Amino acid sequence: MNTISIVTGATRNLGFYLAQGLAQRRGPGDAVYLTGRDAERVAESVKRVSGAGAEVRGEVLDVSDRSAVERLATSIFERHGGVDIVLSNHYARVQPDDDPAAVIDDYVAVNNLGTTHVLRNFAPLVRDHGRLFVIASRAGSLRALAPALHARFEGAASLDDVDGSICAWRDAVRQGRAAGQAWPGWINIPSKIGQVAAVRVLARQRRDDDLRRGILIAAISPGLIDTGASRLWLDMTHARTPEEAAAPVLDLALDPSPDPRFYGELVHLAKDSLVSGCLAASRSILPWRA
Repeated sequence: MNTISIVTGATRNLGFYLAQGLAQRRGPGDAVYLTGRDAERVAESVKRVSGAGAEVRGEVLDVSDRSAVERLATSIFERHGGVDIVLSNHYARVQPDDDPAAVIDDYVAVNNLGTTHVLRNFAPLVRDHGRLFVIASRAGSLRALAPALHARFEGAASLDDVDGSICAWRDAVRQGRAAGQAWPGWINIPSKIGQVAAVRVLARQRRDDDLRRGILIAAISPGLIDTGASRLWLDMTHARTPEEAAAPVLDLALDPSPDPRFYGELVHLAKDSLVSGCLAASRSILPWRA
């Protein structure tokens, strides 16, 4: 059977190399959907892909628009009957000089509501032995959040609950009340925690059936990546390039027998280490709680 993959936020950095890597590792008859918000950048990115064995199809997709995600999922189902790999990688940038209250609406709409839109619409399409990964970060662990706020995410029973907690935080940031409620000043932290919480909720709902069918759903911490979005925030001395960071994500996505303990967890892909005389990326589960 031909395989179908989709990568969101695929016009630059990690997303582009995830799409290109999938296209290079797949063959004739397979298809990789490379998506992004800007039509011109999507078209340019498709042209940039090199060494592809699979067909690369550009699709304009604004993940913050729930109906747009629904339409693309329906279209892919009608064309192919399902999907084999979903890599939810989209993100809205925030810079140190940005006023959180001014940027929080778009930030949450893309990074968080966009993620749950993808999960709701593409998870039902994942075929046997498929993969659904949300690209998150180490900041997605609850240990980065004040204990008083943990219940907002630990107690979530549905994606709607996660969205509700994230939107309440968004409103507090917009209204200048977040610090008084013990939310961290860096809006990346609650956002990443919300993404991981969404993965955990979805996994709890699907675990038994997915494990029986060989499906892996996980949040992925790809490690520090040298991009324009992160360069102004962090020391990039030991960071990977986006192309280097894509390789271990793809290795896990294409692993025919991944560790079942990774299911529903935040999986950290550490830098390459020497294993049995060969370089290999180590994989570990990051704790959800402190």
